[in-house]
Amino acid sequence: MFFDWAQQPYATLGLTFIFSPYFAAVAAEYYLGTGMGEDAAKAQAQGLWSSAQTVSGLFIAFSAPLLGAWADASGRKMPWFWGFTALAVICAATLWGLLPDGTGLMMALIAFWVGFTASESAFNLNNATLPSLGTPDEVGRISGSASAFGYWGGVVALFVMLLFFAETENGTTLIGLAPAFGLDPETREGTRFVGPFIALWFALFMVPFFLWNRDPGALPQERPGGGQILRGLRASLRDMAERPSYRSFLLASMFYRDSLAALYAYGGIYARLVLGWEITQIGVFGIIAAIAAALLSWAGGLADQRLGPKPVITICVWLLIAVGVIIIGMSRDHILWISLPEGSALPDIVFYICGAIIGGAGGALYSASRSMMVRHADRARAAEAFGLFALTGKATAFLAPALITFFTLWTQSNQLGFLPVILLFLMGLILLRWVQPDGDRAA
Repeated sequence: MFFDWAQQPYATLGLTFIFSPYFAAVAAEYYLGTGMGEDAAKAQAQGLWSSAQTVSGLFIAFSAPLLGAWADASGRKMPWFWGFTALAVICAATLWGLLPDGTGLMMALIAFWVGFTASESAFNLNNATLPSLGTPDEVGRISGSASAFGYWGGVVALFVMLLFFAETENGTTLIGLAPAFGLDPETREGTRFVGPFIALWFALFMVPFFLWNRDPGALPQERPGGGQILRGLRASLRDMAERPSYRSFLLASMFYRDSLAALYAYGGIYARLVLGWEITQIGVFGIIAAIAAALLSWAGGLADQRLGPKPVITICVWLLIAVGVIIIGMSRDHILWISLPEGSALPDIVFYICGAIIGGAGGALYSASRSMMVRHADRARAAEAFGLFALTGKATAFLAPALITFFTLWTQSNQLGFLPVILLFLMGLILLRWVQPDGDRAA
């Protein structure tokens, strides 16, 4: 649970609500300065971000099963947690170097995605501890409670950033204060502090995790060789291929988690480039989404324990499809086929509601997916199984960003660029039809 709390601001503040829209705004201004038109500059900024996300997703995808298999065979996970945490903290701290004039643009892009990759790799290993924490019926509640705890960490972190650091156009924070520590609003130091803030948060709240978690006492006397690990991994892949429910679940989750990741990654960018929101508005949007995620992850965990994870997953995917339709059909002057008067606040209100649905349904969806994975996993090879879970969650991680990049550049529209999100959610729903509600191990 403390790992979820420590890692959450990397996603909440970095990937979605503070750093990514700041990066998009800086990149768009930079490309405008090179002579691009406004729409082309915005599309180029979004395409740059999505390209880096693609590379990160591919690395996580193909390294996770190998890392999980090695961790299972060796019995050692803690050294990896130490290494990934150190890398994520260092990379987050360097985000301070992205200046409003575009200085440090590529450095910040690389640093963010290297740090994010490290934090996600550690997260996959953390998920692998879940099967040992309770029975399959209890795991849904445990997973939901851990997710909720993590999202509350995101809420607290967002409040601190918005109230004391991130500046508005007026140079003050959301409550009218100058950025803390004498940070200069003219050079966006309050917003840029998001990088060091994520680093400090991650380092501080990983302390309870490291104090309370240990590798098993009885470790293998010899470290496993590469051949042994690959043979075990091949056996697991053959096992998966022979189990229809397991195979269908991994494929379904591959599509709907890829689509959900795209919503997380581009929600703040959409708000900035399409609706013209300031960072503080996006931060408020983030708080609403994180609170909804905390509440619905907890409620989803209870529903999971009562009904099982499959109904929770299905309902969440339908809610996210509805959000995708609204995002594609909305701008400042219309919502779907309804024209709006100039200056209407309705798009803002609707997108705040969408944020609550994205956060709530997304949190419950991932929590229930972890629970469903436990119903298919072998406890003795849990890290390897969750490595495959990460692989299928990231194997097509290039797909949503690449399709969004293609559709955005092809249509020169940030809204129509989101069409692939709906298609991927629908493919996930279709594949869920072959997933057994209680997994196929008992059968």
